[in-house]
Amino acid sequence: MPPALSILDLASIAPGQTARDSFANSVEIARAAERSGYRRVWYAEHHNMASIASSATSVLIGHIAEHTETIRLGAGGIMLPNHSPLVIAEQFGTLETLFPGRIDLGLGRAPGSDQKTMRAMRRSPESSDTFPQDVLELQGYLSGNSRIPGVQAVPRAEGVVPLYILGSSLFGAQLAAQLGLPYAFASHFAPDALHQAIRVYRDTFRPSEQLAEPYVMAAANVFAADTHDAAREQKTIAYRARTRAFIKRGAADVDYTDDEIDAFLASPNGAQLASMTRYTAVGTPEEVHAYLADFAESIHADELILAHHAHRIEDRVRSVELTGTAVAAAA
Repeated sequence: MPPALSILDLASIAPGQTARDSFANSVEIARAAERSGYRRVWYAEHHNMASIASSATSVLIGHIAEHTETIRLGAGGIMLPNHSPLVIAEQFGTLETLFPGRIDLGLGRAPGSDQKTMRAMRRSPESSDTFPQDVLELQGYLSGNSRIPGVQAVPRAEGVVPLYILGSSLFGAQLAAQLGLPYAFASHFAPDALHQAIRVYRDTFRPSEQLAEPYVMAAANVFAADTHDAAREQKTIAYRARTRAFIKRGAADVDYTDDEIDAFLASPNGAQLASMTRYTAVGTPEEVHAYLADFAESIHADELILAHHAHRIEDRVRSVELTGTAVAAAA
């Protein structure tokens, strides 16, 4: 069986657009995913990033759920050390109560921000040290088996809110295996440890009440279009914009030309940034399907979670549709 397809929607705010525009775009992407056979759409918690609108992740999930019918929705992920496990259990218990059978909860331990923003969130550098214990505490609230006597999450949904561990290193792989939870690797921007982490996860997995066997999700970037040249152009535009945003963090008042951005990416200093998007499928539906099939086979992935990055929402929706149709046709 081919791997299931899902989407990571970064809820990006394009130049000249607003957060409201971003939310409308996210609804369109989720609807396209729903009609194109995708399993789920996830949204990630980021803070103090002018180009990403998913900081209030659980609120955005509820908004998208109101405008879709069947597709699963969730966090990919909630950065748990930023929060009390009880508060997250209450939020996702509420979501599952409102939209039964449709809510996922992926958990990460990174701040999803820079050091200044981390302090503004009242998070210390040591907050991530208790991530494993926080996951267990959260799991207890969601299942009605609280680890804190006399404290329950209200509301607690009748249905199950499945947990996923997110990661880009061996730590997440080891924790997911130890707890018997599905593991999602952030290979769309942190590809280096992918194969090693997946091996560690599979080799050390312990069955749990939630999961009997290892379940691997891996992320990849996608630009699918009706022609190869159109897809390549979309990739060029999107990755130039990404590079420009990275560079301007330290030089906000400087405007870089496309030629300067291309020269930087071709330089030794830009090589590391360029390598972060190593796993990117570009081209016609057939080309994208072939790339994703090879990628999934290389790690025996159970599910691929795809980030469609085209600058224009029309192209992003088209990429979602073309990829879903191509994979379904080959099944």
